[in-house]
Amino acid sequence: MEKVSQQNQIVFYGTRWCFDCKRSLKILNHYEIKYHYVDIDKDPDGKAFVQEVNNGNRSVPTIVFPNGEILVEPSKEELKKKLEVLDSD
Repeated sequence: MEKVSQQNQIVFYGTRWCFDCKRSLKILNHYEIKYHYVDIDKDPDGKAFVQEVNNGNRSVPTIVFPNGEILVEPSKEELKKKLEVLDSD
């Protein structure tokens, strides 16, 4: 898979202790995808956003794509599929 070329970066909401976050970050880093990381344990606005889009839950990772689409706690396969779709746009 080639790098995703886009004007705006992905925004990745997560925590440093979350296994699913570490797995998703590993995928983004492997494919050299640019993203902005927001640690919701340290960023109150980030925490509020995650809770707003997840019915009050601190569900991470919450990944917001430049087109506004959001993936919450995606599996490895779901995230790779989304990155492939972005790559083809």
